[in-house]
Amino acid sequence: MFDLISRYDSQLLDAFWMTIKLTVLSGICALILGTVVAAMRVSPVPVARWLGTAYVTVFRNTPLTLILVFCSIGLLSTMRIELAHGSNSIQDNAFRWAVIGLSVYTASFVCESLRSGINTVPLGQSEAGRSLGLTFGENLRLIVLPQAFRSVIAPLGSVLIALTKNSTIASAIGVHEAAFLMASMNESEAQILVIGAIFAFGFVILTLPTGLLFGWLAKRFEVAR
Repeated sequence: MFDLISRYDSQLLDAFWMTIKLTVLSGICALILGTVVAAMRVSPVPVARWLGTAYVTVFRNTPLTLILVFCSIGLLSTMRIELAHGSNSIQDNAFRWAVIGLSVYTASFVCESLRSGINTVPLGQSEAGRSLGLTFGENLRLIVLPQAFRSVIAPLGSVLIALTKNSTIASAIGVHEAAFLMASMNESEAQILVIGAIFAFGFVILTLPTGLLFGWLAKRFEVAR
């Protein structure tokens, strides 16, 4: 195992660094988009509620592989919608479309987690905000969302861990992350079990601290009811 690691050390670091970049960028985008969709789902405007519900229903029930392949083949190859230009444009476009695909997919789960947190906020607090003259947006931003986020720290951590593991599907559109390197190593090496153990351990290193951190944050900032 250690001989294999020493021969692929730089490639392993690059591959897992790509996985980290996919996770972080997609996580930030998914958090922003998921918050917007969650606000739409609890909006007093029927059209906004319908659009939010449609978004969650479509993307939560669509396989992530299909979303990423659609981004790569449908939007990039067929419609020629490029997000990067230059000498490394193929890799850059694959990476950026992978971020977009992972973001829109994960945002549906962020939305549902956050909506469950919104439902835990006592109705009287929202009514008190309205009695003070706050608009729906102000009420949501100043009163509801801060408490909702504190209630769903642990579920959001689970979503982030799932996103880390889902990033392996980006190899389907040519992103050189951990799963892409694993497939390449399996083709050239005869130690399939050892290679699997290396990458399993690598993902444990990535996800275990995330779970511990969000578990601590959930206990630290949980809302007493």
